Amino acid sequence: MSEESIPHNPLGGKTLIVDAENGRCYPLPSAALKDAGEQDQVYIRPGTYEDKVFVSERPVRLVGAGRDLVQIFSRRGGPLYLQRVSGGRISGITFRYVGSDQHSAMNVLDSTCVITQCRAMEGILSGVVLYGPECRATFTENEVCCNRESGIFVFAGAQPRVADNRCVENHHFGIAVRDPGSHPELVRNQCEANMLSGILLFHHGEGLIVDNICRDNQHWGVLMTPDSHPNPSPQELPKVNQLERNPRGAYAISDQPLADIGR
Repeated sequence: MSEESIPHNPLGGKTLIVDAENGRCYPLPSAALKDAGEQDQVYIRPGTYEDKVFVSERPVRLVGAGRDLVQIFSRRGGPLYLQRVSGGRISGITFRYVGSDQHSAMNVLDSTCVITQCRAMEGILSGVVLYGPECRATFTENEVCCNRESGIFVFAGAQPRVADNRCVENHHFGIAVRDPGSHPELVRNQCEANMLSGILLFHHGEGLIVDNICRDNQHWGVLMTPDSHPNPSPQELPKVNQLERNPRGAYAISDQPLADIGR
């Protein structure tokens, strides 16, 4: 790879390069992150890496060559865990969980970074969990697919921006929101071919739901409980979202939203 193809670091720091085939580079993303300062970025060249990326109490800048070219997978725990990450950007990577215990592909606790143009797949729990009252992450232009529960799960008071994502072929819902204080912005997401409904709001969950496409899911476009608080109101949701082509209808309100999965 030529020097010109390495992305510019807008922070002005160093760029640490990960390449398992080049002995002069870091063999794993986690190894590069240990040496990266707050103004540095880590660039991952194409390849498949068995690794666990854990970042806590600091900003992060982790850039992959593209989600179709870079895969980080883990057999023991989720491959990405962010805890109180105070800023930065993660892009261009597929995160894949291949173990058998209950883990997600991406775990984002009380963090404010940007995650974009990535892929989360095959989590035993939801593919992406965004949680904690200080979670203000921006999760945009990602693909979340083939997870054993929901695609994206927002809970425990999180208030992220979730926009322009594709949530497809997940076993439960495309996007789920739970708990008092949880209030994401759900804008322009595509929730298609999920085994339950496209979007779920339950147990006092709130959320702005605008310009989403929820179609070809097995149940409804949007499912809510009576104690949830969507914006706009349930009756207005079909006017500002595309909720057609779901066999049970555009939306429903139920006090037992998880009955179909035995909960």
